[in-house]
This record gives sequence, C-alpha cells and structure tokens, in this order.
Amino acid sequence: MSAYGKCFDPTGDRFGLPTYPWRFAPDGYATRRQLRAAGLRPGGQPVAAQVMRRHRGRKSGVQVAYLYRVDRAKPVRPMTSRKWGALALAMLARRTCPQCRTDAGYVIPVSLGMCVSCAYPEPCEMPRSA
Repeated sequence: MSAYGKCFDPTGDRFGLPTYPWRFAPDGYATRRQLRAAGLRPGGQPVAAQVMRRHRGRKSGVQVAYLYRVDRAKPVRPMTSRKWGALALAMLARRTCPQCRTDAGYVIPVSLGMCVSCAYPEPCEMPRSA
C-alpha cells in the first residue's frame, strides 16, 4: 500500500470521515483558512471530510486538517463599529506599559512584561574599539 493509499478512505469506513491524502481533496471542500480567504465561514455545519498526511514531529505520526463543504458555507459577518472599537482597545492594552503607563508604540514583549525603556533604564554603551 502506498503512502497515499493509507490516507485514502473516501467512504469513511476506516476513519469515520471521508479521508483524502494531503492536497488531494475533491473540489467543493475547503479548510477553515481557505473558507476565510474566500470571505466565508463554516456557519455551524459539521466537518464533512478530512485530509491527512504523515508528520514525524507529532506523537500520533499524522497531521489532520478538517474540511467543510463550500456550498453550505455562509458569508463572514461584517465588523461593526463596536467590534472595531473593542479591537482597538484590546490592541491599546497590549501596547500600554504597566510600569510607566505610556503607549510604547509596539506590542509589549511578554518576556519583559514592560516596555524596553522600563526594562533597560540605563543606555547601553558601545565598547570602544582600539
């Protein structure tokens, strides 16, 4: 049995869902990311199929991506002014330093927990070359 044959189960007898090798799914199916790129969302529909491939780094040895039917997908809901406002406040909170309470202009690194100016208050001096 070839590598593709192990992942080919269009009836769903072996895996419970119709299963195809990676990049060999039939037309009419898409992943969440592919739907989003097309301006669609699953819209509450169940997973219709899956694509599978071998993956050395995973404990199970396989990587799975779930597929949804494109004809049952719904358009993405538009952003409202309230959602845009909530997103802006969330991003402002990520840019505000908890130490000096100023907008750093960039997202505060989680590793530091504060802006770079507060984490390293003294300027670094460059060593002089001889």
